[in-house]
Amino acid sequence: MASAVGAQPAATLEVAVVNGCHLWPYAQCPGADLRGADLVGKDLRGVNLRGAQLQGADLRSANLAGATLDEADLSGASAYALNAPGASFRRARLVKVNLEQGRFFRADFSGAEIIGSRLEMARLNFAQFVGTRIIDSDLQEAKFVTSNLRDAEMAGNQLRFAIFPDAEMSGCRGCPKDW
Repeated sequence: MASAVGAQPAATLEVAVVNGCHLWPYAQCPGADLRGADLVGKDLRGVNLRGAQLQGADLRSANLAGATLDEADLSGASAYALNAPGASFRRARLVKVNLEQGRFFRADFSGAEIIGSRLEMARLNFAQFVGTRIIDSDLQEAKFVTSNLRDAEMAGNQLRFAIFPDAEMSGCRGCPKDW
């Protein structure tokens, strides 16, 4: 069959394969070992990385919209400008992670540990932080609009210009009361 005049070839999807895990949208790689992986700018929307080892991974500008990272370890990862609306980080370990300027609308961090991390200018609107520990982190200019911080623990964080309008903070230990 002849191709149409001026037709462009179909776009090919760039696939990263790391330790046997084929990383493309909606991939199923629970428990994958992705330590130190270069995932800069990758489209990983909807991917299942439950329990994955992502220590030191480079996720700058990656798309994790709707991804599952429950119980994953992202310690030391670089995730500057990460796009992760609707992503789930339940019970994840985020120690010394750079999440600056990330977009986390409706993301779920319930039960996670966010320790010594950078969330400067992150957009956390409608995000869930139920029972989350946020300790010694940079939250300057972060936006927690209508977020749920029920039963969370906050201590030692930098909060300059962070905002919490309409945030739920019942039972939160250390949440700002007069932001």
